[in-house]
Amino acid sequence: MANHALMANAIRALAMDAVQQANSGHPGAPMGMADMAVALWGEHLRYNPANPHWFDRDRFVLSNGHASMLLYSVLHLTGYDLPIGELKNFRQLHSKTAGHPEVDVTPGVETTTGPLGQGITNAVGFALAEKLLAAEFNRKDHDVVDHHTYAFLGDGCMMEGISHEACALAGAWHLNKLIALYDDNGISIDGQVKPWYIDNVAERFHAYGWHVIGPIDGNDAAEVSKAIAKAKQSTDKPTLINCKTVIGKGSPNRAGTAKAHGEALGAEEIKLTRDAIDWHYPAFEIPAEVYADWDHKEAGAKTEAAWNDKFAAYAAAFPELAAEFTRRMKGELPKDFHQVAFDTVVAAHTKAETVASRKASQLALEAFTAALPEMLGGSADLTGSNLTNTKSTAALRFDSKTGAVVRTEPTEQHPEGQIGRHINYGVREFGMAAIMNGVSLHGGYIPYGGTFLTFSDYSRNAIRMAALMKRRVVHVFTHDSIGLGEDGPTHQSIEHAASLRLIPNLDVWRPGDTAETAVAWAVALQNQSRPTALLLSRQNIAYAAKSELGDISRGAYVLSEPEAVGLKNKKTMAVIIATGSEVQLAIAAQKLLADKKIAVRVVSMPSTTTFDRQDLAYKKAVLPKKLPRIAVEMGCTGGWWKYGCAAVVGIDTYGESAPAPELFKYFGFTAENVAATVEAALRD
Repeated sequence: MANHALMANAIRALAMDAVQQANSGHPGAPMGMADMAVALWGEHLRYNPANPHWFDRDRFVLSNGHASMLLYSVLHLTGYDLPIGELKNFRQLHSKTAGHPEVDVTPGVETTTGPLGQGITNAVGFALAEKLLAAEFNRKDHDVVDHHTYAFLGDGCMMEGISHEACALAGAWHLNKLIALYDDNGISIDGQVKPWYIDNVAERFHAYGWHVIGPIDGNDAAEVSKAIAKAKQSTDKPTLINCKTVIGKGSPNRAGTAKAHGEALGAEEIKLTRDAIDWHYPAFEIPAEVYADWDHKEAGAKTEAAWNDKFAAYAAAFPELAAEFTRRMKGELPKDFHQVAFDTVVAAHTKAETVASRKASQLALEAFTAALPEMLGGSADLTGSNLTNTKSTAALRFDSKTGAVVRTEPTEQHPEGQIGRHINYGVREFGMAAIMNGVSLHGGYIPYGGTFLTFSDYSRNAIRMAALMKRRVVHVFTHDSIGLGEDGPTHQSIEHAASLRLIPNLDVWRPGDTAETAVAWAVALQNQSRPTALLLSRQNIAYAAKSELGDISRGAYVLSEPEAVGLKNKKTMAVIIATGSEVQLAIAAQKLLADKKIAVRVVSMPSTTTFDRQDLAYKKAVLPKKLPRIAVEMGCTGGWWKYGCAAVVGIDTYGESAPAPELFKYFGFTAENVAATVEAALRD
């Protein structure tokens, strides 16, 4: 029989030793949650330390990521490729034990956590993906998708507003395989939380449609284990287990205090703690019998082998389904994707429609969602404005009584009906963004979701986390400028495009017509290691005539040379760079300047972030060094000066409430003003 007390104390010792050696970190939460970890990892979690990525493993999310030494300790003890030397290098440069857990850095870490509330929201995304994949791929007697998602979270996660958004959706979606263990220790950085956190957590989660277990003694591994076993029996609701714990448990002078939260205990207190918990071993030394109790390599191998046998039987019975499942879990696009993308872009070019780029996005989505069953869309209560729904993506719904995924009516092509692939997130932009991160991390789906560009501020930290984690998530941001008109400055984006372009590893596209929009979608879907933001107009945009389409995917290309407006033998004098709806202004200005025998090149730059990654030769070919450059974009001007612009036609104030045409004239977004700006630049 495993010795639960010794197993928990091993976590406590490693946590306080690592934080002490680093002189940085959070020992209190790992020490307080150690018994919870013993119960979950020792008796319930399905995992294989030798293969952290086998598909049907249970997912674990440490939402209170500052407690990272809890997770690192468990990963080391159970047999993952995380040697004791990495724990000794906690929080040091290039170690696998960063201050907060990072996916793809530490084996066994499922998501990057740290910003509180996002971890539990990622967990909702994990659980949603599991439920949808099970509904899509499982067949009678062949449950190849059948795992739980577990999350530890603390008071900070509970207080962050995003947890309200996500947990309400988890209840609405009946995510019965989501089990959250709440570390209810009553302490945060500023001390006892009672003066500022008085939520009745049980009633709150009951209202969301969750099962609630507890409060229980979170420092009793056996009691926690019984609660987890009970939670696993749920067939229609997620479960919250309220675990009452003592932060810094075992420390004679720091336990139960804010002092235990975010600083090393100190050598003297660590010595006293070792005596108090009867742990008489040097720093970072774990006795063999404790390693033996924790070791999960053999059990994990058996668990994975059993699933491999199950999947082999599934593949024999349903070879096409198995192949499709394998493809999607690898994140690979269908073999015919490039042809689909080519056909979609060419069709847009051939039709040359005058539509808003949000509509151009929907037109591209019609083709892509029909060809890619893994595309899982949604909108934050703006479906009719974002146009993220298509004929192939019915609304996702769940049976109010059983919680089962509702299928569409049977058809000849789909005799069992289909699951919905368009999610109504409600007015929950931040929750939507972080849930999409969880869906992407889980695998099997490519999530995309829409809202207005000005509300990207609500989503920003989750967008940043997607970029940090290098995950394929697509954000559809419509109503991208003062062009939305009467809604006024609260809804008119000014700084948002520039702000999003500052996020490393985020691709930002502001396409100027249907072909550019189709290319933007094609590139986004191929971006396996970066998220994408599409900035789309509400107002119609005329199609820009093009001689070829190949360079659009490079982020910027020469759209129109002087000969296109009758100046065949005239030397080019300047370059106008434009994005989105302003490409048409640039073309109109080019014609006005041609009437004055001023030859200019028009460059469409739908993605500055993509163009910035191109080789120097291509950049010079598009933007010749000796020619003055004038940028045109209905947003703040700051980001354009890096291109050596002589002038920028932009807007560095907030907008106004008025019809769009009036606003364009008022703020100088006219062909005449762009032409005048070019002339002024040439005179200087």
